[in-house]
Amino acid sequence: MGKEECKTMLDALNKVTACYRHLVIALGSTSDSQNLREELKKTRKKAQELAVANRTKLTTLLKDKTISKEDRAEYERLWVLFSSSMELLEVDMKRSLEIGQDFPLKVPTRHLIQTGMTGSTNAVAARAMSVQNMKYEADSNIDTVDLRDLQTEITQVSQMMEEMEMKVQVAPWAVVAKQEAGAELKSNMSVGNSSVGVISICEEDLFLVSIQGFLAVLNVKTLQLVN
Repeated sequence: MGKEECKTMLDALNKVTACYRHLVIALGSTSDSQNLREELKKTRKKAQELAVANRTKLTTLLKDKTISKEDRAEYERLWVLFSSSMELLEVDMKRSLEIGQDFPLKVPTRHLIQTGMTGSTNAVAARAMSVQNMKYEADSNIDTVDLRDLQTEITQVSQMMEEMEMKVQVAPWAVVAKQEAGAELKSNMSVGNSSVGVISICEEDLFLVSIQGFLAVLNVKTLQLVN
């Protein structure tokens, strides 16, 4: 029961962080907007809530001296996956902060970049938040006020990761993977909506997201060199 619960919680975290990465890619592009900034804020807070729940559950289980060797090996594997997800979340939060500072909405300092991304991002955010439709708050200063909160949250995530390493010592190189890399993308199993938020992205979508993210970063760096 404990293993299945941990897998469900970790799956939820992975999917919300995937949504967050998808949203971060739209920052600074012509798809950027006040709604996107609010979607980013709500999605990353959801990810942090799930992260705390995952940490608490896995820490308790890994500190239990009565669990079997097989169960411990499985929890250590889940711990490594959890740590990797947290590292990706931290990277994306830092990227969001950097691009958000470069592209303020209220007092624009540069033109938004045409990266090829079009349309609204509210469907991605809605999946992350497990709602049918996103509801937005009319905060015209969100792009500046939220950057201060984001800086604080980045520090908190970094501290959380340091505490994780102190409380539970799991050597990543000693953990054996149970399936080949990318096996989940080759699976034909359909995934439905759950109470913790689900996003389904096919291999082609993931490739497009990666290319769009690369182009966005490349364009930002090019503008910085020009300026």
